[in-house]
Amino acid sequence: MTTSMGLSRVVWSNGGDRLYSFEQAAYFTQTSVPLIEQFVTLGLVEPTGTMLRRQDLVRVVQIQRLRRDLGLNLVGAAMVLDMAAEIAQLKAQLRVYQTDLRTRN
Repeated sequence: MTTSMGLSRVVWSNGGDRLYSFEQAAYFTQTSVPLIEQFVTLGLVEPTGTMLRRQDLVRVVQIQRLRRDLGLNLVGAAMVLDMAAEIAQLKAQLRVYQTDLRTRN
C-alpha cells in the first residue's frame, strides 16, 4: 500500500483537505509505513485511496500516545478514542436539548 510519492509533494482532496502519503504520515507521526499500513488494515484510519487526511494523522498520534501511556493495544486505544468522541457528541446534543427546553419555557 505504500506510495512512491516524496515527502515534499502536497496533494489536496476534492473537498479541500490536504492529503498525506503513507510515507509522509509515518514521518509526521514519527512511526513507520508498516505501522500506518497496519492502522489501515485494522480499520483504525480510513484512507482516501492511498492517502490520509490530517485528522487521520492526529488519530495515529492519539492512538500511539494511549498505547505508550496506558499500555493499550491498537484496537483498544482506537475504541477509547471512539468512545470519547461519542461522549462529546452526546454532551453536545444534550446541551442543545437543554437550551431548547429553556427557550420554550
